[in-house]
Amino acid sequence: MKNKGLETWLYSSLGVAAVFVLIVVLNALAGRAKTRIDLTEERAYTLSPGTRAILAKLDTPVQIRFYCTRGDTRMPVILKTYAQRVEDLLGEYRQASKGLVEIQKLDPVPDSDAEDSAKLDGVEGQPRLDGEPIYLGLSVSMLDQKEALPFLTPERERLLEYDLSRAISRVATAEKPVVGVMSPLPFAGRQMNPMMMQMGQRGQPAWVLYSELGRDFTTKTVDMNADKIPDDVKVLMLIHPKGITDATQYAIDQFILRGGKLIAFLDPQSVLDPSAAGGPMGMGGASSSNLPLLLKAWGLNFDGSQVVADLDYVARMRQGRQAAVLALTENAVNKDDVITANADNLFLVFAGAFTGTPVEGLKQTVLLKSSQNSQLVEPMTAQMEGEKVIRDFVRSGTSYPLAVRLTGKFKTAFPDGKPKAPEPPPAPDAKPEDKKPDAPAEAGLKESKEESAVVLIGDADFIQDQIAVQEGMSPFGGGQRIVMPANGNLAFAQGAIEQLSGDNNLITVRSRASRERQFTVVNELQAKAESAYQNKIKELEISLTEAQTKLNELQRTKADQGGQKFILSPEQQAEITNFRKKETEVKQQLKQERKKLRTDIDSLENRIKWLNIALMPALVAVAGIGLAVVRHQRRAAR
Repeated sequence: MKNKGLETWLYSSLGVAAVFVLIVVLNALAGRAKTRIDLTEERAYTLSPGTRAILAKLDTPVQIRFYCTRGDTRMPVILKTYAQRVEDLLGEYRQASKGLVEIQKLDPVPDSDAEDSAKLDGVEGQPRLDGEPIYLGLSVSMLDQKEALPFLTPERERLLEYDLSRAISRVATAEKPVVGVMSPLPFAGRQMNPMMMQMGQRGQPAWVLYSELGRDFTTKTVDMNADKIPDDVKVLMLIHPKGITDATQYAIDQFILRGGKLIAFLDPQSVLDPSAAGGPMGMGGASSSNLPLLLKAWGLNFDGSQVVADLDYVARMRQGRQAAVLALTENAVNKDDVITANADNLFLVFAGAFTGTPVEGLKQTVLLKSSQNSQLVEPMTAQMEGEKVIRDFVRSGTSYPLAVRLTGKFKTAFPDGKPKAPEPPPAPDAKPEDKKPDAPAEAGLKESKEESAVVLIGDADFIQDQIAVQEGMSPFGGGQRIVMPANGNLAFAQGAIEQLSGDNNLITVRSRASRERQFTVVNELQAKAESAYQNKIKELEISLTEAQTKLNELQRTKADQGGQKFILSPEQQAEITNFRKKETEVKQQLKQERKKLRTDIDSLENRIKWLNIALMPALVAVAGIGLAVVRHQRRAAR
């Protein structure tokens, strides 16, 4: 019996050891394979098709040096965890590229060769409290081209795939992309003539956005009346194209069909147009711009006679509150798109809305939008009477697109070819037989061979220096001018241009899905209660107005009858008493509405918490009891 017991114990020990070794081996093999199953709804851990397409085009090895401080107990835990996720993503890149992406891991400890290499590659260390640097960055290189991601922060994790794919795309392209700029506004600055300079006037400097674009791109100015966009232009920036001709729209149409990208800043009310008369905001007059022929061909419409007012994003100006000057928060931007994933604090001035449905073959992505607590108003009314717009506000219940992107294969807006130029008036002595026959219209392209992209933004003022930046003088003297972003406007514009100027596949590279889930039911409860709350306020305001009207009528009647104007009559006193009673009742109803809202939200949150805490243990317990019952029945049956 003792030998049998020893034998059983020995076999059990060997079995456990064998299973342990098998698990370790399988885990090691799985770790090297970098293969995993992505069960998340947003496919958060799967490389996007755009990234795979960029990697598939590689024919030369790309080296990625991953600089990460390791073995340091003082490195924050959140950075250690994030570094592991970055390393996992790099493994996916290596696997998808079939080995053309080479990963080199370096630990830049102080005074080491790895630290010198990090500095040469442009990877920056972030100092700790003790002054020692922490490194977590990437350097991407191909031949003599190099791009750096100086420091990777967990806050930008959703854009990590885009940043890495963009860096790979850039090192694979030797030349800077050419960005064309077409605008009647002095985007590139304006030089004064000698006569004006003698009078003490100075020229106008280039916009900050233009100067910033010059660092990463080759910029080229395109005339507003151009009948052809230069072939080397990859992205065309069209800023406030007021009075644009059909011929120029045709040139833009053909530019898009042959593979060019367009970012157009339209405006129903450009108050910063220096060519217009002085306006009430002290910033210029008002002029509108549109692309009617192109938008119609794409299935969209941009109404130049209305601007968007939104009570959820009211901005405060020197003249008071302006419902049509929008201070957009992160709730107004598309967090699932690379351009706007990190956008916040955007400032739009009398912006217009895009309506309609894109034609077949085009896909629309809304980048910026108003809230449903918005309405369309006339531009001059919005500009001159901001407080009146707020008082008379009527909620539309519609979320208006303020900036959109169209992608797909575009079709021409000019099926009959290039539009004819207007004919000059005939000479007084001209004869009908002297008129020359019209030349055949230029046929032009009818459809793009490859997918292209167009970004449309309903405001041209928001990228100008008066709105987008703050200027000051250096505190260290020397008269040096310092320019700082006043909001997120320039970052948004630069991000859109950067995306369009890169590889076409970058447009389809999505930002990584957020791990945070919104409580949509809670939000719906809040929106419903807030709507009822606004209705109650409106009822109260109507009651106030009616009571005031009745008081004025009683006062006027008493004055007409020769009574004492400043002594309240019994009717007036009774009216005031009734109003105060009604006011108390409405306030009590508002209090009950708020109390009911809090009760509903608390109840819902408690139910969700109990489900999260108790549901899974309960299911495991039920499954365990069920399994025990089945086993007991089987034993009993034997």
